[in-house]
Amino acid sequence: MISASPAAIAARGRGPAALLLAALLVLSGAGAVAQEPFAPGWTMAPELSKLDVQSVKNETKVESSTFAAFEGAIAPDGQATVTIQLNSIDTGVDLRNVRMRFLFFETFKYPEAVVTVQLDRAMLGDLESRRRLNLTLPFELDLHGITKELETEVVLTLLTDELVSVASSRPISIGTELFDLTDGLKKLEEAASVSVIPSGSVTFDFVFRRNDATGPVIVAAAPSATSDTTGAATAVETKGDFSAEECAGRFDIMSRTGAIYFRTGSAVLDQESRPLLDTVVAIVERCPGVAVRVAGHTDSVGPDELNQALSEARARSVTTYLEEHGVPAARLQSIGYGETRPVAPNDTPWNRSRNRRIEFLVVGEG
Repeated sequence: MISASPAAIAARGRGPAALLLAALLVLSGAGAVAQEPFAPGWTMAPELSKLDVQSVKNETKVESSTFAAFEGAIAPDGQATVTIQLNSIDTGVDLRNVRMRFLFFETFKYPEAVVTVQLDRAMLGDLESRRRLNLTLPFELDLHGITKELETEVVLTLLTDELVSVASSRPISIGTELFDLTDGLKKLEEAASVSVIPSGSVTFDFVFRRNDATGPVIVAAAPSATSDTTGAATAVETKGDFSAEECAGRFDIMSRTGAIYFRTGSAVLDQESRPLLDTVVAIVERCPGVAVRVAGHTDSVGPDELNQALSEARARSVTTYLEEHGVPAARLQSIGYGETRPVAPNDTPWNRSRNRRIEFLVVGEG
């Protein structure tokens, strides 16, 4: 007897992540036509699956990326869950991957995107005889700390008695505003000096295998971007120590996150700053010959003298945190510039928030 059922995957991002997650949900459609269509459960075969994301920059240039690490399963009761490791975004360019992770997805706070779908037998219709069905699937997408109810169109195909494919029937498009990714998109545009259309599209082909399947897989399916599905390691990135250029690029990107927080008028670090600062510690460890200057900046609100003192105190707070977490003091410098080096006019809340920042600069050997 043939039975099948999948869970799906999704994510948003430049549209990518959200789109991606939409895809996940697709999975869910691959149920089975047996009397107990979802028993004994189904598991995604990532080595036979692929998930591609497209975005458009400078109005006409289409760029394709992939999420290399994802997993999915369908429980015997039809509950389908797909999880995407957002750190596995792979654009094919190292620093572009880092920008996507830290500026757009903010993976130091939101490392995963999760899609859930509740499947039922009625969805599968006469799949066993037709071998191929077009389905509209409702799903729930959890991305960037926001959960939305969405739906997508998929094609469900029985490949063998033990394998089922769930594929997008058309690109799935999701706007960045849906998952509060608009500010991340702005940071991405500024860092790369490009304009990006605030939505993206995703295409996918997910293959699921019945849990009691036996014997070798004999279906030819598109491979994933990489056979290694261990998360961030699947994206293009240097192993071991970074080069001088890679170090400088990463410190520049960390400086643009806006994820180091202080109370108004205070130099006391908020606990929400820890994920980003812990990432900085990890980068310093992989840049062993580098000294880093921690620079504090403020907006123009308030007296110049107070802003200068505040910027110096905030820079010292950050260097103290880095030292307490293993960075040698000899590799760190601390300086404050007050309001003297704005990166934007102090004319809107958004621009003032960009000027209130901590920057990390490579200044020589440490």
